[in-house]
Amino acid sequence: MASDGVLTPGELVARAAEQGVHCLALTDHDETRGLAEARQAAEVHGIRLVNGVEISVTWTTRTIHVVGLHVDPDHPGLSAGLALNRSGRTERARRMGAALAEAGIPGAFDAAYALAPNKDLIGRTHFARFLVSSGRVKDMKTVFKKFLVKGKPGYVSHQWADLAEAVAWIRAAGGQAVLAHPGRYDLGRDNLRRLLTDFQDAGGQGIEVVTGSHGPDQVPVFARYAQEFGLLASAGSDFHAPGEGGRELGRLIPLPPGCKPIWQDW
Repeated sequence: MASDGVLTPGELVARAAEQGVHCLALTDHDETRGLAEARQAAEVHGIRLVNGVEISVTWTTRTIHVVGLHVDPDHPGLSAGLALNRSGRTERARRMGAALAEAGIPGAFDAAYALAPNKDLIGRTHFARFLVSSGRVKDMKTVFKKFLVKGKPGYVSHQWADLAEAVAWIRAAGGQAVLAHPGRYDLGRDNLRRLLTDFQDAGGQGIEVVTGSHGPDQVPVFARYAQEFGLLASAGSDFHAPGEGGRELGRLIPLPPGCKPIWQDW
């Protein structure tokens, strides 16, 4: 992957093929540069590749993610928007490093920067890998809870793209906008419904029902939200690296009955 994954795009596709995957979407954070390599590998392994991207969005004061599927990676509007989103990542990372230093963890920025294959895409996952590898936290899930979410020592707020902007970039590039892993945001019922309404009003078309970030009890909940708001249901592994949270490629459960898959018309 070209953003916060450990495998290269070609290695990711090869792993997907080994796991019996026939159709794969590559959705790097705010970046599409890995798609060309992934497509070459997909042709070799006989996998159908879906051009994708995952855009960081600020909604009210919260960071959420919107996935674009079947986008044209060369669309000028999408490219310009993603470049704008990427431009603030390094400065944000420096502030995260400073915050962790104040909490007694020096050298976090340099260590995270060294772990980022694309330096303009340094993000929380790279800090998390450093904190785990240094022995300060036992695993990735714990490091986010203790250090990298709102109210914790390494969290730094940032203004990403507006929700309507991100959806517009995706739609203009011929893609379908999907609200990614909604169960991760801990919004509460009322705020979640507000988010879904705003997303739908902006032109959003789908929601991840099955994802590596959702527990078994959350899947039927978001299946019901998909039906209530007339959204197509999507599934995503949230795979970043072997053994690093998310789900192994090709190991997701089926969508619940009654869901309309976003891929139904592909």
